[in-house]
Amino acid sequence: MNIIKILGEECEIIDTLEYITLADSFVKNKIGWGHGEAKLYVGNENERTFSFFGDMKNLDCFFIKKDFKKFLEDAQDEFLNPQQDYIKKGELLFKFKKLIKKLEYEFTDDILPFKITRVDVAPPRVYMNSESEYYDFMRDVALPNISYLSILKIKDKSSNIFYYFRIFIDYRSDIVGYKSLEEERQEEEIIEDEMISKKEKERLIKARVGQGAYREKLLEECPFCPFTLVNDERLLIASHIKPWVKSDDKEKIDPKNGFMFTPTYDKLFDRGFITFADDKSLIVSPWLSPMNQRRLSIYTGKLIDKLNLDEKRKEYLKYHRENIFKS
Repeated sequence: MNIIKILGEECEIIDTLEYITLADSFVKNKIGWGHGEAKLYVGNENERTFSFFGDMKNLDCFFIKKDFKKFLEDAQDEFLNPQQDYIKKGELLFKFKKLIKKLEYEFTDDILPFKITRVDVAPPRVYMNSESEYYDFMRDVALPNISYLSILKIKDKSSNIFYYFRIFIDYRSDIVGYKSLEEERQEEEIIEDEMISKKEKERLIKARVGQGAYREKLLEECPFCPFTLVNDERLLIASHIKPWVKSDDKEKIDPKNGFMFTPTYDKLFDRGFITFADDKSLIVSPWLSPMNQRRLSIYTGKLIDKLNLDEKRKEYLKYHRENIFKS
């Protein structure tokens, strides 16, 4: 049984609906010229959708205030220095400040409850909508192409069913091939810094994509993926524990700040769907569905005994658990 603790209360995770696209037609920060729709596309009519949502009438749902706060922190670069061609691009800075203020002073509770119901639209597509101001706030903060929604179906100790909505930002979406503004800024600073040698600049920049001396030294310590035991260097990715963009110059090229993974596990770790405890046991995010956890044969508590974990890596892992992992 998968358990999640929400503001101190333990709930059972029944299922997870992952990575729902927040399309340009749904969000208010638009790129295209459409009028915008409040209805949310959640899937097609099939057994999976009906199993997850049931009768789809007045479902008890909620957001958590701190999740919105985290989203706005993660999305700050795009609001302040937009890289996409929004229709109202010049207004995003003002809007960002307005959203921060609204969240802080108008939304006074930690739990933000709302009801959602299926919209009468011809099958097979299934749409849902809500008149809640919290649902409307999601449309207000979301950004097309680089934000998405996931939903947890949970059961409390009284066997009541709830749907926990949370939006995330993914600057590395395959749709737009995004490099964050902060990554670009740091690369420019490295290039322009006259105190850094040409060789050192190359080392720092190559480390961002897991290449160069950083990769070579990491391979010496971690010559295979601890999940698959694959040791073919062509199939291994050097994955920073503390992200390159959040690291200082020493941490950027520190081989202790990394693991070698095959691509699937690199993606899971990089996106915060898995992390590790100090005893090498795996911690899996509740935002990865139970079905996909079973397909990957991963679960919280599974011992990854081949993980190369020393005291220095434990320090980096603490950062990963607290800042990258999707708890």
